[in-house]
Amino acid sequence: MKFALATLLAAGFMASGALAAEHTVSQERKKFSERKMTIAVGDTVNFVNNDKITHNVYSSSSGHKFDMGAQAPGTAAKHTFSKPGKVKVRCAIHPKMKITLKVE
Repeated sequence: MKFALATLLAAGFMASGALAAEHTVSQERKKFSERKMTIAVGDTVNFVNNDKITHNVYSSSSGHKFDMGAQAPGTAAKHTFSKPGKVKVRCAIHPKMKITLKVE
């Protein structure tokens, strides 16, 4: 029974094309590796700190608020985007660090 249910669920995801993707955005030299990115609803962005300093990735965009807290060098933090919209992502420590995500 469990196998049949899992097969039906997998077939439904494949037929609808609803498989979520994971994207990586690197942080280096007080910059994000991308300035703009388009992703799908349900996708996850993995923010990887490849810098030598701590960052704090966050968004205060309406409907997309999150704060990953202090992210030490060599660490990563993920966020899944569950709604469409424009998301402005910043670093709370370095205000010039910016990336805009278009979630569709």
